[in-house]
Amino acid sequence: MRSLVLLVLSILLSIGPIGCTSASREGLPPGSPFLDAGVMKPEVLPQGIAVGDVSSQGALLWVRTEGPASVQVEWAPLSVWQSASKMASTVAPVVRTARVTTGPETDFTVTIPLEGAVPATRYRYHVLVGRAGESVVQGEAVLAAQGEFTTLPEVRSSVPLSFAWSGDLGGQQRCREGAGGYPIFDVIRKQDLDFFLFLGDTIYSDDTCPSPPNEPGADFKASTLAEYRARQRYQRGAESLRRFLESVPVYVIWDDHEVRNNFAGPFDGQMPAGRQALREYWPIASPADDPNRMYRSVRYGADLELFILDTRQYRSRNADQDGPAKTMLGAAQLQWLLDGLTHSTATWKVVATSVPLSIPKGGGASVPGYDGWAGGPDGTGFERERQVIVDAILGQRLKNVVFLGGDVHWVQANAYDPDQDGVIDFHEFIAGPLSARPGRLTVASEGLHPTRLINEDGYYNFGLARITKGSFDLTVVDDTGKTRFSRSEEHTSELQSLRHLV
Repeated sequence: MRSLVLLVLSILLSIGPIGCTSASREGLPPGSPFLDAGVMKPEVLPQGIAVGDVSSQGALLWVRTEGPASVQVEWAPLSVWQSASKMASTVAPVVRTARVTTGPETDFTVTIPLEGAVPATRYRYHVLVGRAGESVVQGEAVLAAQGEFTTLPEVRSSVPLSFAWSGDLGGQQRCREGAGGYPIFDVIRKQDLDFFLFLGDTIYSDDTCPSPPNEPGADFKASTLAEYRARQRYQRGAESLRRFLESVPVYVIWDDHEVRNNFAGPFDGQMPAGRQALREYWPIASPADDPNRMYRSVRYGADLELFILDTRQYRSRNADQDGPAKTMLGAAQLQWLLDGLTHSTATWKVVATSVPLSIPKGGGASVPGYDGWAGGPDGTGFERERQVIVDAILGQRLKNVVFLGGDVHWVQANAYDPDQDGVIDFHEFIAGPLSARPGRLTVASEGLHPTRLINEDGYYNFGLARITKGSFDLTVVDDTGKTRFSRSEEHTSELQSLRHLV
């Protein structure tokens, strides 16, 4: 046991306090890109790091190396590191993941699972990078990055939490300007978040980013895997985004512009390449028997269950007439959502849908048909399937259901009373863009009988939710940090009416 203590202590002494980095030149070849006169170079992990899909049992850690390299992560509860630094008499060992080698088949990216954690615990991790094909051990690798994350609380624990969401980054030629790139991420980072929900359009692969005024590197439209990868890398060139991902865990889903405007997955030949690049550049958990599945749920203690929908991979063609055969989610995902909502014991049930429930989003000549849930006079849209979800909410008398959306590039919020009994049945809040041209401001259609709370454009923004057992407090904040909208919903049971506090 004493040897374990000494091993941990030696590691800590070699790296210094959190936020600092140091490394040994020993074991690295002359001219290594990792070190220069004993000082770490930023080229080790040029796109930074990201922690995603945190659960009560672990997390996913994403990195990208500059060329082939061996990567290994050592991690342990923060208390272990602290105990080792104080020369405790007993200390649990630091966990070291299996060594992985990055290669061109994944564009030198890797997502490493950190498994076997315990709930509601702060963990510290170190990313060690060495030469490809060799063991990563002390003295043969550099400490390339380090950070911390906290696992989610167990289901029975009622714990206040805060998260933000938005989408639409780098659209319509509003791309990286200057080293910071997207300064809104510095504003979001200051909100003391438990996590960030990136709700689609993480890139605009089907649009260009001319330079100037934007930073060079994305003045092309992507259609191949190499081009999709290049557009993903371009976003990570923004220092503000890298700083953000180093400190805030993320849950990521796509929308259309990761492939091209308004695409329907089963019918788009470019989807596999766009999907692969997305999966390579973001930590997204999928079951082993369905590696392309991205819809998933997140249970944060007793008070939140977040259902993240994939509205692209399984959908019918937008131009198809709405009806029993028309689907946005596909049969398996739809049933998963209905079952999840029905059986969830969480106080608040939040559904993240990249396209809005009620804003009519008409298509164009190249991709005809309505792209969101709401339809139009041409008979397209996805209202039949939307009604299946609404009927489940009404039929099961589900309370405290909230939908979060994006995609349209403006702020909108609606309270819905689809059965017109005078009681609000659920809400929808739409945020974005992070950086894109404002959309064409449109009110919600009447199908779900909305009470319109806000409908406003003209600024970059994100939504901020603060949740307790008793309330769901929501604000929309712009890129200067100014609050543009706020609302609080009280928890309600079947015997209570929902009271609105503005």
